[in-house]
Amino acid sequence: MAKTLPERPRAVLVGVQLPGVTDEAHAADLAELKRLVHTLGFDAVATVSQRRQRLATGTVLGSGKLKELSALTGGSGVIPSGAQGKTSKARERWEAEAEDETSENPDAPVAPGDADLEGAGAEPPGEDDDAFPDTDTDTDAESGADAETAAMEPGPRPTVVVVDHELSPSQLRNLERATGVQVLDRAGVIVDIFHRHARSHEARMQVEIARLNYLAPRLREAPGGRERQQGRGSGDSAIELDRRKIRDRLAELREGLAAIQKDQDQRRYARRDQLRVALVGYTNAGKSSLMRALTGSTVLVADQLFATLDTTVRAMQPETRPRILVSDTVGFIQKLPHDLVASFRSTLDEALEASLLLYVVDASDPTWAAQLEVTRTVLKEIGADVVPGRLVFNKVDRLDAAAQEALRAGHPEALLVSAHRPDDVAGLRREVIAFFEASMVEADLVIPYARQARIGEVYEHTTVVSQAYDETGSRLRVRGLPGAIARLTRSFQE
Repeated sequence: MAKTLPERPRAVLVGVQLPGVTDEAHAADLAELKRLVHTLGFDAVATVSQRRQRLATGTVLGSGKLKELSALTGGSGVIPSGAQGKTSKARERWEAEAEDETSENPDAPVAPGDADLEGAGAEPPGEDDDAFPDTDTDTDAESGADAETAAMEPGPRPTVVVVDHELSPSQLRNLERATGVQVLDRAGVIVDIFHRHARSHEARMQVEIARLNYLAPRLREAPGGRERQQGRGSGDSAIELDRRKIRDRLAELREGLAAIQKDQDQRRYARRDQLRVALVGYTNAGKSSLMRALTGSTVLVADQLFATLDTTVRAMQPETRPRILVSDTVGFIQKLPHDLVASFRSTLDEALEASLLLYVVDASDPTWAAQLEVTRTVLKEIGADVVPGRLVFNKVDRLDAAAQEALRAGHPEALLVSAHRPDDVAGLRREVIAFFEASMVEADLVIPYARQARIGEVYEHTTVVSQAYDETGSRLRVRGLPGAIARLTRSFQE
């Protein structure tokens, strides 16, 4: 009897197209969000999109569009509040100052309500956040918004709303009240995907740090959460105790991660004289497929976002002399949470310390130019933009001849390959070897007979052109990188 697979939860995608974002870029963002949601285990069955001058401070969407979204999920479309009539001179003064600042600098982040203050760890003076949910009273027409809602696929009501923006704690809470279902933002989806895909001990620790940093400001009081804890002695509320536990756990994780990173630094130092290539690029660009093709390794290859979170280092096959190491790094994505970039800093150091970066681009993706820019921006943040690089258009087997010719014309220095075509992989291998050979020099090494046991180091780090013997020992003519030859010369002279 065939096994029936459990039905995947249904989700609604929400996106706001802000000024300066083209229709193509907005559509690409939502398409990418759909893939992220699918990777997380949800089926996106409807999309709610809106053009606005800025995000609504309390609910992201305008009030009219919020009701349309709530109609899909079965929510009320309004935010219940028992204290909407309550006013405060302190709050009015604070809001007036925020509005003045916004009018003087239109590009500055809008902060007239609790949503933005809470995301920054601040509060309007003298007010309770829950008492003022900070909804947008403007209708969509009044805010100059243009909106559209894609028809929902038939089936049960969605149980999740996923927003293509990072939400403040208040915005998250307000949307859940209005829609009556769970709400996730883009950063939360990415963090959860990282959490599920982490395999190694280091990756799990890195992801847990990012996840706790994401969850800490979003902790919520239990019903009646203002009460004091009984029997605890400190008089702290439950949420304060939870935050203290998070701080303690973060300290423990950072200490453990520092020890792992120290060990990795030592391994990288031991590989300092070896030729190293790092595959970098957008998530799902095909880096792991190229890694497997170049090295013959069995790294995970999957058609999903963030399938690879751990840096894998393997020797290029067939093996060269000196040996060339290839590193497969974590993929990048637009709006990658900064906590994840910080947590995976040690992983990205493989790119920083490589001799050559191969910028792998999915040539079949119409937004590849924007994806390449994201990759370059992240690498610039860690200082790896100074490392020599080559542009590699992958998946060209999905393009017709005209599209491939257009890529060659626009980027004559780039390599067009498919990881599934052996001839393309061999050509890429030759290009990598040629890059390193261009900086190699020839030199003579004399190895005393008493140190012949170490001759393997020479063969590992250089190419031996010729070898002869005399009364002093072995005389080798070698070809290699200047740094490696200098180190070998010193080691045999000492």
